[in-house]
Amino acid sequence: MNLRKWISLAIFLTIFYYAFIANFFVTISIIIGIVFSFRIYKWYARKKRNKLANSKEQFEKSELGLFIALVAKVAKADGRVDELEAQLIGMMFDDISKLFDEKEKARAIMKEIFNDEKERDDDTKEKAQALNTLLGRSVLKRRQFVSFLIQLAFVGNGISDDEDKVLRLIVTELNVTQEQYEAILKSFENMKSNKQNNMSSHKAYEILGVKESDDMGTIKKAYRKLVREYHPDIISSQDKDESYVKEATAKTQEINQAYNIIKELKTPNK
Repeated sequence: MNLRKWISLAIFLTIFYYAFIANFFVTISIIIGIVFSFRIYKWYARKKRNKLANSKEQFEKSELGLFIALVAKVAKADGRVDELEAQLIGMMFDDISKLFDEKEKARAIMKEIFNDEKERDDDTKEKAQALNTLLGRSVLKRRQFVSFLIQLAFVGNGISDDEDKVLRLIVTELNVTQEQYEAILKSFENMKSNKQNNMSSHKAYEILGVKESDDMGTIKKAYRKLVREYHPDIISSQDKDESYVKEATAKTQEINQAYNIIKELKTPNK
């Protein structure tokens, strides 16, 4: 083999080594480093989050605490928290508490924050501003939070004027434009109008999976089970698009409508 061929072979082997062998190990090292860093970050984030369960004051100032405060403002905006709203809020507490090692302790603090904040209507703007600061540049999370708040107000009999007023204040402070708010609201309204407005009693029983002969205790149990199954999960929704919340809301509304129809049929005339 002449010198030129040896040089060509040497060049080829050098290129092959750096292109496939050396880069392969470099790539694997980078992937391992990223995975390791991600696990360290998750461990640190969980440790930091768990500290919130040890202090109501710290929890109140966190992203979760401020969001719960805004949930309380929306839920109580029309003067009362109805049955379905209360159930959805309780499920929200369950969903969030799963993030903590001391679940019951965290849930108790969240409930305390909610009960305190629902009695106040003078700090809504302040709470929304504080949450906006913590959210930084996250446009998606802002829209998800706003969608969840709209869902909470909308899921019963629609959004009242008082609820709309509170929601508009919150979205303004979260840097969500009124046009964006109107668009989200419109999507919920369109979703409702596409549903059957005059649900038959037969359809209502079918949706809840109960029989006409079942008592209200059995029916309520089935209703609560279905709501728990289909309710929008504020934690899960952060990894999904807005359609998740809208679809979950549509199903929850349908379940609620069916329950109300059956409850009226089962309630003796006064």
